[in-house]
Amino acid sequence: METILTIVDTKNLLRQLPAIEKLLNTQEMTDLQATYTRPLVTEALRDAVADIRSEILSGNQTQLPEHTEYAERTRQKIAAKTVPRMRRVVNATGTVTHTNLGRSLLSNDACEAIQQAAQNYVNLEYDIETGSRGHRDRITEPLLQQLTGCEASTIVNNNAAAVLLALQTMARGKEVIVSRGELIEIGGAFRIPDVMAASGAILREVGTTNRTHLRDYAEAINENTGLLLKVHPSNYKILGFTSTPTMEEITELGTQQGIPTMEDLGSGALIDMTAHGLPHEPLVGERIESDVDIVTFSGDKLLGGPQAGIIVGKAEWIEKMRKNPMMRALRVDKLIIAGLSATLQRYLIDSTTAAEQFPMLNRYTRPIETLHAVAEKLKAQLQDLFAEKVNIQISETHGQIGSGALPIETLPSVALVLEPSETSAETLAAQFRSTTTPIIGRIKDQQFWLDLRTVYEREQAWIVEAATQIAKMP
Repeated sequence: METILTIVDTKNLLRQLPAIEKLLNTQEMTDLQATYTRPLVTEALRDAVADIRSEILSGNQTQLPEHTEYAERTRQKIAAKTVPRMRRVVNATGTVTHTNLGRSLLSNDACEAIQQAAQNYVNLEYDIETGSRGHRDRITEPLLQQLTGCEASTIVNNNAAAVLLALQTMARGKEVIVSRGELIEIGGAFRIPDVMAASGAILREVGTTNRTHLRDYAEAINENTGLLLKVHPSNYKILGFTSTPTMEEITELGTQQGIPTMEDLGSGALIDMTAHGLPHEPLVGERIESDVDIVTFSGDKLLGGPQAGIIVGKAEWIEKMRKNPMMRALRVDKLIIAGLSATLQRYLIDSTTAAEQFPMLNRYTRPIETLHAVAEKLKAQLQDLFAEKVNIQISETHGQIGSGALPIETLPSVALVLEPSETSAETLAAQFRSTTTPIIGRIKDQQFWLDLRTVYEREQAWIVEAATQIAKMP
C-alpha cells in the first residue's frame, strides 16, 4: 500500500511541475532575462526542471521547489554554460612545450603587439607610403631576411601547412625524392607521406631507415623528378649505424640536375642554442647559406613565437606560393603576424638576452638549484595543508622540451611526489584538475608527480590555492 501511495505522490508532483512559459514570466526569471538572452534562460530553465523531475522520480525531491529555487538552479545552469571553455592551467607535467596545453608562452613584446593589433586597425595589407594595397608578408619578410639571409619569405598557420604549400607549389604531380629514414610523423597522426599525398606530389623513397647515401638520390632522379626533400630529425632520432647526405650535398646535386631542393627543419632555430646550454640545432641561416631553395620551420618551439609555419628561401618559389590558391586558406591573421614580428624584432635587437626575453627558452634553461628552492618552499606549504593525508617528497627527475624539439634530449628537473594515504593517485590527480586553476601533473608508480621546471611564483600560488580547495573536500 505504501509503495502505491509513493507512486501516486510522485505522479502528482510531476503533474504539478509548472510549465516553462509560466516560470519564464515570474519576476525572478524576468530579472535573469534582463542580463541574459531569453533563449539561453529558457534552455537553462528546461535543464533545471529536468533535474527536478529526475530528483522526484528518484525520491530525492518530495515537494515542489519555490520559484526562487527554480531561478537559482537556472542561474547555476547559465553559469555552467557561459564559463570560458579555454582556461588557464598549471603545466607540471615535465613537458615544457606541451601541445595539449597550448605549446609556447609568448614574450611580453609579443603579447603587447598582439593586444595592439587586436584593439586597433593596422596596416596589415596597406602600404602607408604609397597609399595602395600591400602584401602582409612585407611586415615579417624584412626581419627574416636580416635574421636568415633569405631572399623572401611567407607565413602560414603551422609547419605542416608550410610543408603542404611548398610541396604542392614545387612538385604537384611530380616525384619528390626523400630518404626512407625521414618519413616521419609530424604529430597528431600527420605523417610526411600523408602530407605529400595531400599536396599532389608523388613520394619516391630512397635508401633505408638508418642509412641513405647521396647516390641513392642521384640514381632515383628521372624525367618526372620535381624536388629533392630533406627532413631534419627535430622530432625523432635514429642512433647507431646511420648516415645521410648533408643538405649541402643534396643542394649541390639539385643544382647539377636542375632540380629544386627543400628542407623541413621542423623546430627551427635562429640562434646558437649551445650558448644557452642546449644541444646544437641547425640554424635556418646556415641552411640558406647552403643555397637550398626552400626551408620550412615552426614559429614557436625553439623560436618562441606564436604557432606559425615559416617558409624562407628563393624569391621565385615564394612568389609562386603566394599565388597558390591554397595560400588564402593557410595564411595567418594580423594577431599571429603581430606576435611573430615582435618576436623576430627581439632577436634582431638583442639575441644575447633571449633566455630572459623568451619564456620558453627561460624554462628550458632554468637552473636545477632554482627548482630545488621552489620544491622546498612548496613542499612545506602543501604539507601544512594536507597533514598526514598526503606524503610529500622531493625527487630529481627529467623533463623534455616537447612538441618534437630535441627529441632525445632531456632536461634535468625537480618534482614534488605526492602519495595520498586515504585515496588513489588517480583520484588526487583528478582533484587537482577540478580546482579553480586546474593543476596538470603526471602519475608514476601510483604517485602524483608535479614537475617544477615550469612552475614560477604565480604557478606556486595557484598550486597552493588548489591544495587549499582539495584539503577542504570531504
